[in-house]
Amino acid sequence: MTPRLNVLQGFQDQYSEKPRWITRSPGRVNIIGEHTDYNAGFVLPMAIDYAAWVALKPRSDRLVRVTALDKDQTSEFSLDDLSKGQGDWQDYLIGVAWALQQEGFELNGWEGTLAGDVPIGAGLSSSAALELAVARAFCLASKLEWDPRRMALICQNAENHWVGVNSGIMDQMVSACGKENSALLIDCRSLETRQVPLPDDIRVVILDTTTRRGLVDSTYNELRAQCEAVACHFDADALRDVSLEQLLDSAGLLNITLYHRARHVITENQRVLEAVQALEKGDGESLGRLMNESHRSLRDDYRVSREELDQMVEIAQAEPGCFGARMTGAGFGGCAVALVKADLVEDFEYNVPRKFLRKTGLEPKVYLTEASNGTSFEEIS
Repeated sequence: MTPRLNVLQGFQDQYSEKPRWITRSPGRVNIIGEHTDYNAGFVLPMAIDYAAWVALKPRSDRLVRVTALDKDQTSEFSLDDLSKGQGDWQDYLIGVAWALQQEGFELNGWEGTLAGDVPIGAGLSSSAALELAVARAFCLASKLEWDPRRMALICQNAENHWVGVNSGIMDQMVSACGKENSALLIDCRSLETRQVPLPDDIRVVILDTTTRRGLVDSTYNELRAQCEAVACHFDADALRDVSLEQLLDSAGLLNITLYHRARHVITENQRVLEAVQALEKGDGESLGRLMNESHRSLRDDYRVSREELDQMVEIAQAEPGCFGARMTGAGFGGCAVALVKADLVEDFEYNVPRKFLRKTGLEPKVYLTEASNGTSFEEIS
């Protein structure tokens, strides 16, 4: 059963009627530009055809009641009495409500069901998908205008200051603003975006190692603090403002760990801009080379890869038809992304997981994905 049908059927089973609306918000895969977003840099993600879904109807009071069908759990809370839970899925719902009210929005209650097919903890931004699907539900129930960019910022605020993950804006922005058949270039300082069409002869393949990490418990926040320390060293607002030449000239003055962190971010920003040029020319070879360079930088300078991710990337890169591959997402586990020639993608999908299984003993999951539209809703008649 698809997630859409799941939330629709679950709602009907629970309330003996159809929902008023169904909202959908996609996960994302980042083609290139990792750990640059919170450094005011550039990223090039795309919204994927895996998403979070919410079926809902409005209430006449300020109570919110949501059943997560995948977990068989129900969250119920009053908009007048928001409190943090145990760091689970419910905190994302409550956090979005908190962040919307922080912005001065008057919210109404609603009730419904939620489900999704974005793999959890795989680096495909299941959290942003959930946040935006819930934000869209609040806007519908409360008769609020939907502004994708503003809502992306509000959901980022929820993740940063309620859930406690000091993430950048990339995940929420592409989940809100993605377009079919395109990647999204995001300037994470100005929040300007540009749709970058994907060539017809290239396929995006997500390779899930099935290893997992918990972002809140990882070194993610520490990495961000290290980047801010280097920017402070150069009296810059963010690492985006520091050139590679400046960094090289100060190599002897910086802690070696800080130097490597900064080198990744500075060179990754340049790779993103070059990747956009390659896509616009339909140059898969150049884009693949940039992806390979990105993985080496994440592995060696930023040190957010792990053995299983490195093995997956190496296997993918060696496969005929693969332009390039890299880890994607915050790291510490999860997925790699590969760019593959369309006419060889079936062989790629067949060979890579089998070679990975033989090498690691882990059975991976493979997702052939397409760029999808961002957050949306439908009214159920």
